[in-house]
Amino acid sequence: MNSVSRHSNSYDLVVAGGGAAGFFGAITCAEIDPQARIVILEKSREVLGKVQISGGGRCNVTHGCFDPRELTESYPRGSRQLIGPFNRWGPADTMSWFEERGVALKIEDDGRVFPQSDSSASIVNCLVDAAQDAGIEVRTGTPLERVEPQEGGGFELELIGGERMRADNVLLTLGGTRNRIGADIASYLGHRVEVAAPSLFTFKIADPRIDGLQGLSVAEARVEVDHAGMSLDAVGPVLVTHWGLSGPGILRVSAWGARELQQLEYRFEIIVNWSGSTSVEEILARFALLRTESPRKSIVNDAQLGIPTRLWRRLVEAALESEASEMRWPHLSRDGARKLAEQVGACRFHVEGKSMNKDEFVTCGGVDLRDVQFKTMQSRVMEGVYFAGEILDIDGITGGFNFQSAWTTSRIAGEAIADAIDRR
Repeated sequence: MNSVSRHSNSYDLVVAGGGAAGFFGAITCAEIDPQARIVILEKSREVLGKVQISGGGRCNVTHGCFDPRELTESYPRGSRQLIGPFNRWGPADTMSWFEERGVALKIEDDGRVFPQSDSSASIVNCLVDAAQDAGIEVRTGTPLERVEPQEGGGFELELIGGERMRADNVLLTLGGTRNRIGADIASYLGHRVEVAAPSLFTFKIADPRIDGLQGLSVAEARVEVDHAGMSLDAVGPVLVTHWGLSGPGILRVSAWGARELQQLEYRFEIIVNWSGSTSVEEILARFALLRTESPRKSIVNDAQLGIPTRLWRRLVEAALESEASEMRWPHLSRDGARKLAEQVGACRFHVEGKSMNKDEFVTCGGVDLRDVQFKTMQSRVMEGVYFAGEILDIDGITGGFNFQSAWTTSRIAGEAIADAIDRR
């Protein structure tokens, strides 16, 4: 980097957004070029807010999937564009980076990666310390309002309150439905922006079959959206909440159908197969066997197909109504068997909206991926503007995938910006 005299309010890089992508991009650039003058601007009073609360306060750092192509299958939007970047910086690289800085990690049975401390503070402190060691300036309570390109290159940035600063490069990591300013700035600079929509959310359902069963979980259920012309389904754990249904099976459907479900104003029907993959006809065949194999057992007390007892009782009561409490398997009529099989294998619920949960801060929408060079994360529209994290129209399902895309895109951006600074 050329050693020229610079104004105190002039930077090689201004990072807009003090989240995971903002910190990782700034740290990458600073560690490659220790002379670079870098500042992170965060509108909140605390940095790394999403990191602190993710994974129930444990921080799901990444996912233990180390094949780039397989990894991209967990991204409803951005999967094709991420293949190259994941070959350059994937989960193994992320894990090594944190472990080399003293954060011990673990891979849980479902592939999610957490700090061994089970505390997000381990990740937050690591990033904050790395930024401090690299000499990065961090300013909180400092919202960015405008980015103005300057003749001859570089940018003038205006903060809310009127303060101005100059930057040779700008890394925008302001994303999500709760931070419209990032999309506004990107649009002002000439980029196409896809409308944001929540990507991971609970289905709001009021139904006597699940009322009062909050906390009950079915390990492997199949969820399908039943709406004309729509093909959305997923298999995974389903959790009954105070609001309705959640869990990975629901969240996968919400992720892949984020835009379509928003257009329906979150009012539609779903079909849940509580058995997972067993068809209604196969369930009926099982009931036929139970007539002879379990002749003395009361149906309501003989839960089948791995369905929790409390939920099984509700399904039996919904199918057999007043006869539910007394009926034994040999007395189950053909009509009753069909009704019960459909409650188990094709259980219909009316969704009446979406509900907040800890994962809903993930959104789809953002800067159109056609406007970004994925080898550098630099804008195709304006030199010196870079993007990383959720400001891009990229989102993954729950399980550490969204953090990994943030680490990857910000790593690539930080490397490219350091190279650009050295070439000045």
